[in-house]
Amino acid sequence: MGKKARIWLEAFRLRTLPLALSSIFLGAMLAAAEGKFRLLTTVLAVLTTLFLQILSNLANDYGDHRHGLDSEGRRGPVRTLQSGALSPKEMRRAIVTFALLSLFSGVGLILSSTAGRLNVAALFFLLLGLGAIAAAIKYTVGKHPYGYQGLGDLFVLLFFGLAGVGGTYYLNAHTLPLRILLPATATGLLATGVLNLNNMRDAEDDSRKGKHTLAVILGKRGSRTYHAFLLFFPLLLGIAYVFPQYRSPGQLLFLITTPFLVANLRRVFRSPSPAHLDPLLRQLALTTLLFSLTLGLGMLIF
Repeated sequence: MGKKARIWLEAFRLRTLPLALSSIFLGAMLAAAEGKFRLLTTVLAVLTTLFLQILSNLANDYGDHRHGLDSEGRRGPVRTLQSGALSPKEMRRAIVTFALLSLFSGVGLILSSTAGRLNVAALFFLLLGLGAIAAAIKYTVGKHPYGYQGLGDLFVLLFFGLAGVGGTYYLNAHTLPLRILLPATATGLLATGVLNLNNMRDAEDDSRKGKHTLAVILGKRGSRTYHAFLLFFPLLLGIAYVFPQYRSPGQLLFLITTPFLVANLRRVFRSPSPAHLDPLLRQLALTTLLFSLTLGLGMLIF
């Protein structure tokens, strides 16, 4: 692999991709559990989500660089613009490319689900897709990025949870029972936990530079309490989803994630410095993926 290719892979931040896939896998498996799985629809949902996640990562790199957030004191991994490995012009081109890839893939996803028919559902998902592209970019890009106003957590809950799980379920099943909101919210909260870790790690530097994430607003103690809620309320939501359909203990397979969540929270409370939080992001992203897979498998198999 060439040097330039490795640089772009670093810019794509591949460690975030399992988190992006969690909601798609769960929504598809819950639909499959009811005999309503569509392979092409699910494949296109996976592609669209990956494109959107990479778009978000590139835009985040570009936006934070433009706002002067990527300084030498930053505790996370060195960004590609920060290091000078890529130019702002190259990054802007990549952002446009992945925005178009997200759009084309999203349109294909909608057409595959609706058999090419233009109806209210197709229009809704088209608007939702355009909103997702805009949200991926506007998180840190522009004069008033919502990620700098403490709203990032809300958008992660919406797109990684409600839209990701609920949208994938609907595009497969063409129906959306209210109970799907329980696992959708659970996955969204766990994904928000990953963002909260990221923001806790960077809180001191963000505060000095005017980036008011929820971690900055809540402070150290409040952020830790909030993190406990984000990690363990999803377990209760999972139980609430399974209970009315309970047939076998195997449906509670997702509870095997509990020790990983406990370990994550313990390390958050015992972390000697914000820099020690960085490895926890990957651990929680993988735990979120495990939660989604085991909840989906429990409903599909048992």
